[in-house]
Amino acid sequence: MSKWSKKTFIDHLNQSCESDVAMHCIELVDFSEKTSDEVSWGSGEDFGTMTFRCDSDHGLLPLFRLSSNGKINLQLNFLRGKNLHKQVLDDMIIKFESNFLREYDEDSYPSDSYEPIEDLICTHNQLETFMRTIEGCTYRLKQ
Repeated sequence: MSKWSKKTFIDHLNQSCESDVAMHCIELVDFSEKTSDEVSWGSGEDFGTMTFRCDSDHGLLPLFRLSSNGKINLQLNFLRGKNLHKQVLDDMIIKFESNFLREYDEDSYPSDSYEPIEDLICTHNQLETFMRTIEGCTYRLKQ
């Protein structure tokens, strides 16, 4: 059973993060509620998690996780293991690489880990590009 809810998650965000990070995270929570097929809330003690899940031929897939301490976990390696259509994953990786100016190949990104949001998303434009990328991936997974 989840310990966290949208309200407790946002309350913790506002207490533990700088205001710009909290605002980006709140936008991602609102986006997730509108766009995902399922939002799940974690049960951790120290901080909360929210997972964006998308329905696909492989079942509900997590595309990213957000923590209430201002970190994000991109589920790229998890998705690599699901044998998704190559174009879906490649499109997502290419867009993340160009938006975040980082490499997400298997050598440079060997495991999914939580990274501070401010290290990836510095501008509102980057946040919007991230959300459009997730929307595109969601659309392709449903085809």
